[in-house]
Amino acid sequence: MKKQKNVDLTQGDIVKQIILFALPLLGSSLVQLLYNTADLLFIGQFLGKNESAAVGASTMMVTCLVGLFGGLSVGATVAVANAFGAKDGDKVKHILQTSAALSIISGIIVFLAGYSFAPAFIHVIGTPGEIADSAVGYLRIYFFSSIFIVSYNMGAGVMRGMGESFVPLLFQIVGGVTNVVMDAVFLRGLNMGINGVAWATFFSQGAAAVCTVIYLFSHISEEYRIHLRSITIQGDILLSILRVGIPSGLQTLVIALSNVVAQYFINSLGTNAIAAFTAYFKVELPIYLPIVALGQAATTFVGQNLGAGNPQRARRGTGICLKMGCILTIITSFLLIIGGDYAFGLFVRDAAVVALGNRIIRITFPFYWLYVFLQVFGDSIKGSGKALPPTVIIMINITIIRSIILISLVPIRPDVRTIAVSYPVTWFLTAAQMLIYYMLSNRKKEKSCE
Repeated sequence: MKKQKNVDLTQGDIVKQIILFALPLLGSSLVQLLYNTADLLFIGQFLGKNESAAVGASTMMVTCLVGLFGGLSVGATVAVANAFGAKDGDKVKHILQTSAALSIISGIIVFLAGYSFAPAFIHVIGTPGEIADSAVGYLRIYFFSSIFIVSYNMGAGVMRGMGESFVPLLFQIVGGVTNVVMDAVFLRGLNMGINGVAWATFFSQGAAAVCTVIYLFSHISEEYRIHLRSITIQGDILLSILRVGIPSGLQTLVIALSNVVAQYFINSLGTNAIAAFTAYFKVELPIYLPIVALGQAATTFVGQNLGAGNPQRARRGTGICLKMGCILTIITSFLLIIGGDYAFGLFVRDAAVVALGNRIIRITFPFYWLYVFLQVFGDSIKGSGKALPPTVIIMINITIIRSIILISLVPIRPDVRTIAVSYPVTWFLTAAQMLIYYMLSNRKKEKSCE
């Protein structure tokens, strides 16, 4: 593999820079879609709706723990982007060294916590008894891959901070192909059931992580390359990563916790509802993942340009990400609503489950463009080094207000549509508050420069 070519997002045509940097991120989103859907595709074809529901119930805990520590990769991205934009090569190298140490520590913590608390979590969210044991078994095997997941995310984060978005895509493709092959081996070849799906994840995440580590140790530019003996935690660098990483991880956690509350009410509606929402969270990925990719592009673009002392260019980049995201989201939402039967049919064969899934998307997908605003504005604010305000806004709206809506309405009208309506309502509230904070923050910066 050739030496890394870092991309300086502080110079050149903004539209071209955003497109060239965002396209590999969008490609990564599509590969992530393969990662996340391959399991359910194999489960739906070779197992059944109970196993599908077990994976859905388990996913919430995975999102909570991995997302909490995954926020550290966002902190590393912002720290690297600012240092790279400021042309401070020594600081970039120190950030990489500290990030490597954090990956090891975080991966071990996630594994121990996930393995130990899996039974309690499955019980707390009210998972039906017929799928509880399968869900616990799946979780415990899944968390063996924790250190791989954290290492890949951290490594990809620091590379993106330096403007390199294509290499992480290549490694994600390696992991995605490995996942499909291992699913076929463990499910169809060895008949290992739902546990085979978890082992497939272990090998696929391991493949992506090993490629990432090898690259950072041997193929990255000599100026930034790290060595095993140089892996250490530097105090000031750690603080700069945690300043953004902890609120970013908490943001992922509070969103996940809101989903846990939603899952509790979903579980109360029975196995068909569980399977429908499990499939829904896969069907929405072609919309959701590109939005996340554009948010990542905004974070790096803003981070590099603020590091270079160019806030006007940073704001223009945010605007371009918003326009791209809205156009893409409106198109994909429309197509998925039209093809709802086919989309849900990929994951479940039960006609009743497919019908429930269609009811959900007809309520949420017409308003999914709102998510572009809350994601891009939030990630742009993170790129400026302020990760706490977006976290607070999301906690108030996505977690607290959404939970109040669910607690108040579901007992009165126990239906999947009642749960679905809570999503666009809280998307709107969150997006509006993100916009207000973003505008006020920029106005303060302008006044300080006068």
